Amino acid sequence: MEDATAETALAWRDALRRGDVSAREVAERYLRRIEAHHELGAFLAVIGDQAHTDATAADARFAATSRSERSTLPRLHGLPIAVKDLVEVAGMATTRGSAALRHRVATADAPGVAMLRAAGAIPLGKTQVSELGLTGYSENAIAPPARNPLDPSRTPGGSSGGSAAAVAADLIPMGPGTDGGGSIRIPALACGLVGLKPGLGAVPGDLAAAAPSLHDEFGAPRLTVSGPLARDPADAAMLFDAQRGATGEPALAAVRAADELTGLRIAYSAASPFASVYPIALSAESGCAFEAARERLAARGHRMDEATFAYDPEYPEAFTTSWTAGLSRLALAPDAAARLMPLTSLFRERARARTVEAHERAGARLRDFAADARQQWGAYDAVLTPGLTMLPPRVGAFTSMHPDDDYRLQCEWAPFTSMVNVSGLPAVAVPVMRLPNGHAMGVQLIGRIGSESQLLQLAAQLTSP
Repeated sequence: MEDATAETALAWRDALRRGDVSAREVAERYLRRIEAHHELGAFLAVIGDQAHTDATAADARFAATSRSERSTLPRLHGLPIAVKDLVEVAGMATTRGSAALRHRVATADAPGVAMLRAAGAIPLGKTQVSELGLTGYSENAIAPPARNPLDPSRTPGGSSGGSAAAVAADLIPMGPGTDGGGSIRIPALACGLVGLKPGLGAVPGDLAAAAPSLHDEFGAPRLTVSGPLARDPADAAMLFDAQRGATGEPALAAVRAADELTGLRIAYSAASPFASVYPIALSAESGCAFEAARERLAARGHRMDEATFAYDPEYPEAFTTSWTAGLSRLALAPDAAARLMPLTSLFRERARARTVEAHERAGARLRDFAADARQQWGAYDAVLTPGLTMLPPRVGAFTSMHPDDDYRLQCEWAPFTSMVNVSGLPAVAVPVMRLPNGHAMGVQLIGRIGSESQLLQLAAQLTSP
């Protein structure tokens, strides 16, 4: 593939606002790229006609705006995006990556999509996901698997894997994702991108009016949030500011001033709560990236402290129970249930067999874990962990296994992400090095509540020369 990093989203945004290029020209450029690289399986559906209509309307708005008033244009004026197919887009079917569900056409945008449309973004289509967003890879029974642009034989991660593949291959300049256990950060790390998981509640649409509680129906911490996938921290900051409807662009301003950030106390640790049940071992490449990140942050004047974090050994069981508890409410006819992916089917059977009290006990255990993790990590300004433990597995590697082995491999590959969702804290995945074979390796930084901009500054320090 030709170089996919020639243009940043920020560069496109500025060119659109200057009038150097039209929204229709940008949309057509990306639609051509999507068509040319369909073999990546990044997109489930493309809405070229609607994108042309939206781009034409954006160009008309630009033409009606005087040069002196162009600052009033929406902040993402004319920028193409794509939406993972767990999220509703008006006029498009939502498959949730499942052959077992009816694929209903949405009558309205989900809140996060509506926010980005209001900011001027133009959706080009829906991207590939894992079934119901359950797994860290993007393979299902309704469409070809998403593939990693850095090595198409390997997975781009999941569940935002189609979106990550699209950004990494320059099929869209940046993209929104959702993250309930690592679904932004795993694909970002697999594809060499920056992926921000905001803290719970940082993006308003994540706690909708219909479900504003910080806990789910069984009392477990609410896990899923929305955040950006981008090729650099500035692009991620621009999209994050739009996703949360911020006044101005404070995250982007912070990234631009990243060189001024110094003197933080940052812990580093390769401890994982999954180590109580699975062997967690860093590959040489993963360990090298972790060491490189420590050295770069220390060179920026931060105090790097090796930390000894102790995690509840019952976390793996409690998390797995709570992560799949919603499947107990998934009502399906027998013929539809037979169309579930094997992992979904097995975990649904187990969830349905548990009592409500068992789900509630797991939820209570995770609440205790969250409080303990926040206390341990809170002694520092940020916590550095490894990213993924090894290169992305091959497409089909997970699904060729028994579901229990599939799940085990996911936990061994990405053992540092779900604990942050449980805590409710923000975290960012950052690429640190590009390997000779073209693959990327990165790290994760965990912050305090409200520290998303600071995390993006640290990401900028890690990715700057």
